[in-house]
Amino acid sequence: MKPIIKKVWHLSLIIGLRFLGLFIVMSVLSAYAGDLEGATPALIGLAVGGYALTQAALQVPFGVLSDKIGRKKAIVIGLVIFGAGSLIAAGADDIYTLLVGRFLQGAGAIGSVIIAMISDHVKEEERAHAMAIMGMVIALAFTGAMIFGPIVGSLGGVPSLFNLTAGMAFLSIILLYTIVPNPPKIKHSFSEDEAKVMSVFKDADLKRMYITFLFHSSTMAIAFFLIPMVLKNNFHLPLNEFWKIYLPAVILGIIAMGPAAVFGEKYNKGKEIFLISIALIAVAFILMGFSTKLWLFGIGVSLFFIGFNMFEPLLQSFVSKFAKAHQKGAALGVANTFAYVGMGLGATAAGKIFEISSVSGVAIAVLVVSIFWAIWIAGMRNPGLRGTIYLAKEFYNFDKVDELKAQDGIADIYINESEGIMVVKYDKEITDEDRVRGFMLKR
Repeated sequence: MKPIIKKVWHLSLIIGLRFLGLFIVMSVLSAYAGDLEGATPALIGLAVGGYALTQAALQVPFGVLSDKIGRKKAIVIGLVIFGAGSLIAAGADDIYTLLVGRFLQGAGAIGSVIIAMISDHVKEEERAHAMAIMGMVIALAFTGAMIFGPIVGSLGGVPSLFNLTAGMAFLSIILLYTIVPNPPKIKHSFSEDEAKVMSVFKDADLKRMYITFLFHSSTMAIAFFLIPMVLKNNFHLPLNEFWKIYLPAVILGIIAMGPAAVFGEKYNKGKEIFLISIALIAVAFILMGFSTKLWLFGIGVSLFFIGFNMFEPLLQSFVSKFAKAHQKGAALGVANTFAYVGMGLGATAAGKIFEISSVSGVAIAVLVVSIFWAIWIAGMRNPGLRGTIYLAKEFYNFDKVDELKAQDGIADIYINESEGIMVVKYDKEITDEDRVRGFMLKR
């Protein structure tokens, strides 16, 4: 684990800072936005999830851009845009200016680029651990945001949180060029048709993951719309005491990530982990939607974070496994596009449903979504059926790449020129490691 930490801690720190900036605002945003001029439940929902709409529109362009001009340059562009949006949101005195700032924050759509860069630095079998490390950093950022967001917001006002977010964005740019190494030089072998962005929609496993991202993120946006409003309006909890509900929930969520990663990756139980997570999320929203006691509502919040976090170490890892090397940025961009569409639609729809039928209506809507989500996951193919082989140049014939690629069961081939190895991804149901090694061995 230590070698993996060494490879990804710096990028995890950068993405952690970015998410800290987002979460520290999200923990109180719906409660704060309700007091702005022109605010309605629907517009508050859009303020909570609106940034995700521009994230959705630009995830794929940023992913493709990073494949073309390099990860670091794409990340810098996104961080500058994100910082500018934070400053605009900080100066907002009405709901519409806040929306402009939130939309611009979302336009810095670099999440998939950083994840692709982390994937560049680690081997396939290390990826789950790398994603788990990144997830832990995000979870720590989340924990800090849930504790300090309400406290700092109550002392300096929510605009001070947006200013803090802008500062984190520009600090990340400095860190990117001072502590993050360049990714290894990769040589790809792919056809002109495979180079097109639309080719990432041809893999059935990837398409199933895209929809999973959509449902997963929509529940998070709905939760962030619901929790602060209910704590403020229904239970009359002061802003600086929100952390008492968030802290145990986040801690339990962090704890749940470890077993989820082990059973999902090591024991190939990804489908089972996903189904358990969905059940926990559904129960959580029923408790949050119908509770009349704060302690019961708190249990619902905790169950939500457990269910939600169990997905975290697996989602990005599975997409990067299924995607071809030269499509990694684009595939992660598509996956995160679906995620941000879910966030934008989830929070906006929650606001509208809240106007019509209050908290209970939102909870029932999530229950219905969870049923369809579980049916979708039930048909998922086991990600463990994809294998990876590493072939050293001194023992294997790299000139036979095209011949190997033409064989059944070969999903992807690329050469890591920095380390002198060929990486072959294959379908275990069609071929096996011994057959591939035997074919490529130098005679």
